[in-house]
Amino acid sequence: MGFLSLKPTLPHRLFQLRENRVTIERQFPAPRYHWLEARSFLRSLLFSIPLIALSTILLGTCSLIASFFDRTGNAAHHVARVWAKTLLAASFIRVRTEGLDQLDPRGSYVFVCNHASLMGIPAILSQLPHQFRFFAKKGLFSIPFLGTHLRHAGHLPVDRSSARASLKTMSEGARIVAERGISVLLFPEGGRAPEGLRAFKEGAAYMAIKAGVPVVPMAIVGMRQLLPMKSIHIRSGKAALRIGEPIATHGLKLSGRVELTARLYSDISRLLENR
Repeated sequence: MGFLSLKPTLPHRLFQLRENRVTIERQFPAPRYHWLEARSFLRSLLFSIPLIALSTILLGTCSLIASFFDRTGNAAHHVARVWAKTLLAASFIRVRTEGLDQLDPRGSYVFVCNHASLMGIPAILSQLPHQFRFFAKKGLFSIPFLGTHLRHAGHLPVDRSSARASLKTMSEGARIVAERGISVLLFPEGGRAPEGLRAFKEGAAYMAIKAGVPVVPMAIVGMRQLLPMKSIHIRSGKAALRIGEPIATHGLKLSGRVELTARLYSDISRLLENR
């Protein structure tokens, strides 16, 4: 009996094995990459991205062809809206719009929005019923095929080499808005922000005042989590496009652009915070 009492019982062995496993796991923790996250990444890599690339090539070609027959850019914009909806559908992203009833369907505006993700432009294109053009880096207009499409669609190049060049671009945008009765979209942060909201540049306020049209603050909420900067993992989920109250600029002088820019920053910050 004494000899038998020295042998560890089965429950005791199991307890020791469990303690050893816990010790090993503490020393060498397993990666916390959930299998659902891995499946989402594979879906993004093998389904969403190839479909996005294919739709961009096909619809981009259609848009370019349409732009040769319609130099107003309206036809190209309609194709762009189809492209945007296709991208969101392929990515399993649903966008909800709030505040659209505040806009006049026939009105011209300067739309101002935060820029948190590459999916921001498709989200706006898919939800706003207005004809609008946006500003793109000047270097993009020198790329074959893409540059031709941007010019024919009526989008505007931004030259950031100097303040004088940027001012000229903003003045040209204001002229187009006033004369052609279309809207423009600007991201006043000057680029995507990895988190939060960057300081705003004054171009949007300058253009709205010079064109004499209302400026509309907008915020895209939730898109940064679905497609962060420097990532190819497009996660499925929901995002929201929140449209604030249009701000009238009639009677404002260009000297008031600093105050208007500050108000836009405040309004968009508030739209981002409202959950």
